[in-house]
Amino acid sequence: MRDPAPNMTDYLATRAAFRLEVPEVYNYARDVVDARAAAEPDKLALLAVGPDGGDARRFSFADLAASSDRAARFLAAQGVGKGDRVFVMLPRVPDWYEVILGCIKLGAVPVPATTLLTPRDIAYRVNSAEASVVVVDAEGTTKVNQVAADCPTLVTRVFLAGGGYGGLPDEASGGAGDGWLSWADRLAAAGEEPPDAEPTRSDDPMLVYFTSGTVAYPKMVLHTQASLGIGHQLTARFWQDLKPDDLHWTVSDFGWAKAAWGKLFGQWALGAANFLWDVRGKPDFDLMLRLIGEHGITTFCAPPTVYRALVLLDLAAYDWSRLRHCVSAGEPLNPEVIKIWRDATGLTIYDGYGQTETVNLVANFRCLEVRPGSMGKPVPGFDVVVIDDEGRVLGPGQEGHVAVRVRPERPVGLFTGYWHDPEATAAAFRGDFYDTGDRAYVDEDGYFWFVARDDDVITSAAYRIGPFEVESALVEHPAVAEAAVVGKPDPQRGQLVKAFVVLAPGHEGSQDLVRELQEHCRTVTAPYKYPREIEFTDDLPKTISGKIRRVELREREQAGA
Repeated sequence: MRDPAPNMTDYLATRAAFRLEVPEVYNYARDVVDARAAAEPDKLALLAVGPDGGDARRFSFADLAASSDRAARFLAAQGVGKGDRVFVMLPRVPDWYEVILGCIKLGAVPVPATTLLTPRDIAYRVNSAEASVVVVDAEGTTKVNQVAADCPTLVTRVFLAGGGYGGLPDEASGGAGDGWLSWADRLAAAGEEPPDAEPTRSDDPMLVYFTSGTVAYPKMVLHTQASLGIGHQLTARFWQDLKPDDLHWTVSDFGWAKAAWGKLFGQWALGAANFLWDVRGKPDFDLMLRLIGEHGITTFCAPPTVYRALVLLDLAAYDWSRLRHCVSAGEPLNPEVIKIWRDATGLTIYDGYGQTETVNLVANFRCLEVRPGSMGKPVPGFDVVVIDDEGRVLGPGQEGHVAVRVRPERPVGLFTGYWHDPEATAAAFRGDFYDTGDRAYVDEDGYFWFVARDDDVITSAAYRIGPFEVESALVEHPAVAEAAVVGKPDPQRGQLVKAFVVLAPGHEGSQDLVRELQEHCRTVTAPYKYPREIEFTDDLPKTISGKIRRVELREREQAGA
């Protein structure tokens, strides 16, 4: 059946009654992956395909339990123990899972990173996290070699080549050189017995993600065994609506916290399988959609930037017969994109909201009406509100800070703090609340509406303008594929609204089109919000998670002012 009943059928009743149980002793790799391997050893946990969509490989829970045991034994033999940090920079290959799960079994703390990092980025992260081990692919060895001498805590360097998809065998990697250990060779010699490791508590550190660093140096977000290992059950159960027979695909680099949201924790906790495509570089969107049909993907999550690219294709040409549920996160999804997708597939895209610091906080759910453009309502288990600068809860229609109540009870699914940065932690936790740094308002019916990051709000002639509404208006125009809106310094208005526009195929930029887009925005949204300047561009700067880096565009305009 394509559309089974949702996991949540009564939103208010679920919010009132649902609680997550958090035991004192807990280890995600042992209590979820190993437990499922014992109960259902042959059940599919991971289906992985190569860059061209071929070479499909199936991994059961028993496979992952055994390979992560070997990984843990190998790491322990290198002196890795509870609390030690392990920097992991790998492409989208199945081996990533055994590295991460092996670390978790030991109580070590993996630090996932994207392969797009520069040598300088790597040094910053290794040194900030005081990592003793790095695990990288063959390409990553060259980067690490350039900065290893500047990383005093780094003891062990491990490389993995190929990932099983036609790459060089480990022995053939010319980039590693002396001092590197082969992951494949050492894993094969590690033995089959479970590793010796002391138990972990639910509040023990489990994973560190670096923030994307759009306005400052990236901060270290520290999560515990419970905050992700248990907290992401909320993400998978209510927003992703996963069932044990689902094959779920979240489009994400492993270096982005979205991998924790959609590729590792909640899915396996609910018994669903994950899909992995080893895409390198810019994805082939046609192949992406063909893979959904060919492999029977049932639930799909992608950032708005991906959906905006997909709706430019002929969606009627693809097989949607097994797909039953679609979600999006990373930044708000434009209502026009939701409409195009629904008209072609029959499926609504359910927006969700959260951060590297959290699990899913606010979402559109299958049991509720979707109001296109809205973030939705708070996830069961969280009290999310909008507050003013003094921490007072605001009423309907009043714009303020999106905040999570942490007193008198701290919710499961929230990070511990910014590791080694007490000032940033203190700034984020104010009084009874964790301040997300995002601005929104709540309507009369309890739906949240995103305005902007605090730094992205445009103040023009005393009007406060959120860029998302203007961007959504622009994307509704058939000539626009993507848009980013920022404030440009202006002596009369303080700031004026400037739009950067990526055109859809078949359209060319011109002054006539500028005027047409401006008039379109005046019609669709409030006239004072229309972009007084429009610049056509081939692409927009983005973070590894696919979020538009408005800060980069804003700095560019400030430099030219």
